[in-house]
Amino acid sequence: MTASEGRSETSAASAPDRSPLSRVLVLIPTYNERENLPIIVRRVRAAVPQADVLVLDDGSPDGTGKVADELAGDDPQIKVMHRAGKEGLGAAYLAGFAEGLAQGYDALVEMDADGSHPPESLPAMLEAAADADLVIGSRWVPGGSVVNWPWHREALSRGGNLYIRVLLGMPVKDATAGYRVYRSSALREIGLDEVASAGYCFQTDLTWRTTRAGLTVVEVPIRFVEREIGDSKMDQNVVRESLTRITGWGAEYRWHQLRSLTRRR
Repeated sequence: MTASEGRSETSAASAPDRSPLSRVLVLIPTYNERENLPIIVRRVRAAVPQADVLVLDDGSPDGTGKVADELAGDDPQIKVMHRAGKEGLGAAYLAGFAEGLAQGYDALVEMDADGSHPPESLPAMLEAAADADLVIGSRWVPGGSVVNWPWHREALSRGGNLYIRVLLGMPVKDATAGYRVYRSSALREIGLDEVASAGYCFQTDLTWRTTRAGLTVVEVPIRFVEREIGDSKMDQNVVRESLTRITGWGAEYRWHQLRSLTRRR
């Protein structure tokens, strides 16, 4: 499948930066992923050998940080950021974004360490980034799929994304997806200093900021495979935080819409 087949696109309102992506940094946040990390890093290096990798380890007690250091010692294109402790997915990515932007990378990639995001799809996503500011590896556009999910988890994800589209008026099918390519120019434009989301609603937060800035979002279908090794980091607290924050954003957004309509009358 080519990058253009099955993908969904939200168009930009202003002239975008479409310079070539010559330097790409893949960010892989980790917490207790000792067994998964060497596998996913090997797949990334095979799929996109021109890209660098930055492992963001939140002080994993299982020794993931040591494994990351060993990988970096064997490959100059692998780097490690050791963080003090588990501060949440959003905080890890914000630290990675800051490092990538400071080092002058053209694009920054979000990718889970557990193998659920296939590195083999990254070349197509980078190809799509030639015409986009944000590329999402999407489960819910035509051609996308999930593997080894129970029906209730799929229903929760589909329903949550529908809720987001309706409440925020955002035409993205998989706003909660965690497999992404951001142009550095887009990250600079959307105001990362104002992002407070720590958990998985971080993804929705940045998607909404991107669309509200008038930037282009493209969704490329991927085959999402549930992890086989280790435990999922998803729990009720993550769901609760996402629901609370998204509902608050939606209420504020719709209130401003209502006020604008009232003033026009």
